[in-house]
Amino acid sequence: MTNSSNNTFINLKNETRASFTAYYPLNIFTFIILCQPAFKNTAAKPTIHYMRAIAIFDIIMLYGWNLGHYLLEAHGYTLQLYSVPFCKICSFLNYFTPQLSAWLRVFICLDRYLSLSCLERKWFSHSKNVLIIIASNSIVFTIINAHILLFACFYDTDGSISPNAQWYEVYPMWDYVNLGLYNCIPFILMVAFDSGVIYHLIRADQVTTIQHRRIQHRSITITLVITTVLFLTMTIPGTVCYGFFASTASYVILHLLDSLLYTYHILSFPLYFITLAKFRRIVLRFVTTEKLCRTRVENLPIL
Repeated sequence: MTNSSNNTFINLKNETRASFTAYYPLNIFTFIILCQPAFKNTAAKPTIHYMRAIAIFDIIMLYGWNLGHYLLEAHGYTLQLYSVPFCKICSFLNYFTPQLSAWLRVFICLDRYLSLSCLERKWFSHSKNVLIIIASNSIVFTIINAHILLFACFYDTDGSISPNAQWYEVYPMWDYVNLGLYNCIPFILMVAFDSGVIYHLIRADQVTTIQHRRIQHRSITITLVITTVLFLTMTIPGTVCYGFFASTASYVILHLLDSLLYTYHILSFPLYFITLAKFRRIVLRFVTTEKLCRTRVENLPIL
């Protein structure tokens, strides 16, 4: 390996360690903000349930994959190949959490579309029913990926752990399935619902004179459109590369696309901060309060 390759590899290791220590606090902070009293009225805004669930599953997703990368680069092993139970759990989470996270984003887009296209509030927009939808999605994707928990991962004849199944090939077949469940179908649906949201928002702007309502819908629509565009550009290249070119693409390309894919799942915080005024106010209040407390502590007299 050349010096330049060594430097690249070392930089990737440092990047992996940095992402491991930075991703989780940001997602946890997002969840904490969404649990503040300002977001307690889920009866009026049930989409908060989706946003909280996405934050939780994104944390689990980053834990499942980025922890594996960190342990591989820092210590030379991964949890997936540490034991058969770890192999089953990690392999399951590798598919379950991104699929569920993507489909919860689809349901947010659908919720926004229905809220603008229907004059009366439908069952879909009730807080209790949103929780049922989230639970139902969790059950569905658990069932879809349950074969990994049941059949994948076994001890090979040489004593090593194989992530495949003994009776059929899990990989790359399930990578192709994941491309459809995690990327293609959710992206198509998000584009369709976002297009409907934009259409109804334009119509609403022409007939309504309530400025606050127009600004509120516009900010949510901007968040959805940006989320959809980033979903296309940041997640699909990595999934396609791992599904079809994992054996031929270079380590650097795979690592960069992998990092790009997981970076998408920490972007909820900056997106909410930029586009949602209430979220931004709470974050700024947190920051200023923390600075004020720190200043008061520093100014305390030393006894």
